[in-house]
Amino acid sequence: MTVFLVETLVVKPEKQAEITAHLKKANEFTEKHPELFKEVKSLKIFAQMLGGTMGGYVEMLEFESLAEFEKWINRLMQDKEYMSTIHSEGMALILPGTQSLSMWSPVI
Repeated sequence: MTVFLVETLVVKPEKQAEITAHLKKANEFTEKHPELFKEVKSLKIFAQMLGGTMGGYVEMLEFESLAEFEKWINRLMQDKEYMSTIHSEGMALILPGTQSLSMWSPVI
């Protein structure tokens, strides 16, 4: 059963200019290390355009199953390069209290 990890967050107002460069760096890391992302079937990142909260982003990652997600997240969180660069730099851009993670499954 396909599952989706959905992360929502708001970028700090003073960090808005930095988010595009960070997302580019994260994408380059993903392309450079495909072995770390082999369970990810698809990845989409959306920026808030109208309504909602200004500076809002949604990231959706698709996995074949919850077990595939667990393999991926466990491996990724153990990767020192990812944790010290992409993860830590990304967390510094997020407005505290605005990040949420949830797992979704398709109904139809």
